[in-house]
Amino acid sequence: MLTADTMRDLYDDVVTARYYEERLQEEYLEGKQPAFDISAGPIPGELHLAAGHEAAGAGVCAHLRDDDTVTAPHRPHHVAIAKGVDLEKMTAEIFGRETGLCSGKGGHMHLYDPDVNFACSGIIAQGCPPAVGAGLAAKKRNTDAVAVSYLGEGAIDQGGFFESLNFAAVHDLPVVFVVEDNDWAISMPQERVTDVENAADRAGGFDLPGERVEFDDVCAVYEAAEDAVGRARSGNGPTLLSVQVHRRMGHFMGDAEAYRPDEDVERAQNLDCIPRLEDDLRQAGVSDDELMEIREAAEQRVDDAIEWAKDQPEPAPEATYEDVFSNPPQGRPMAAEQGGDE
Repeated sequence: MLTADTMRDLYDDVVTARYYEERLQEEYLEGKQPAFDISAGPIPGELHLAAGHEAAGAGVCAHLRDDDTVTAPHRPHHVAIAKGVDLEKMTAEIFGRETGLCSGKGGHMHLYDPDVNFACSGIIAQGCPPAVGAGLAAKKRNTDAVAVSYLGEGAIDQGGFFESLNFAAVHDLPVVFVVEDNDWAISMPQERVTDVENAADRAGGFDLPGERVEFDDVCAVYEAAEDAVGRARSGNGPTLLSVQVHRRMGHFMGDAEAYRPDEDVERAQNLDCIPRLEDDLRQAGVSDDELMEIREAAEQRVDDAIEWAKDQPEPAPEATYEDVFSNPPQGRPMAAEQGGDE
């Protein structure tokens, strides 16, 4: 049984992440209705929210330090919050503001915070190779830092995932692969696209440990991750964890989910790690008043971060040519450089 203090910390992470996604949903939909316009509103472009995935983020990242590396996929906010990414700078990035983590140029799928070694990407399974690289670097430097790569169950059929598992296993690297299984690879049910029901079974082909957490129970994830991270940190190689989570929102904001049966949506709404953790905390002697205090403090932090971000300046147009590999020559338009004088 986890201590009450540990469960309090986990609870703070999961309620912060849940409220963050709910507030981003509100902000994102502003100006985009009734006819959905992806370019309108304070958060233009796509937005993938992770409500229902919180246990996988908090339960694993609770064992990590700032010098440990985490890579996340296109649904990254809950993991970023659990890893300790600066909430104000992350929010400013999502709103496309100059003071964001990447100066407002990356958006919500391309967050990067070197202070806590966190990064994410919109390319499926793309985070696996960099996590393996971080694990290799830690081993060569003779440190006990570890790397964690998050991915969805739809990504376990990608070549980059297999290559990463193989390389990590061959070189005995301190990497933990965490599959967040929400049963849906965008609009495709898992059984239509993947030959295994349990993503952890993929570990068997690479002779590394694989473990499945059947419910998005924060405490169960914490205990499974304690073993996996401990194994990596002590030099005993990689682990593949699969965590059953659930999707409380569409794959992206604006997703009508016409492909998804009503009963599956209802089932997901009835599965929630937060009330389950609240029951565990009550059994550990934590009062409802204290739970409310934790929730209210988390909500205030989120509200403050969103208001701060919305007050930040947008990047200047000329900043387009900063932080890029190559710029057009001074005083010459790009078209002339490519097409000559014709």
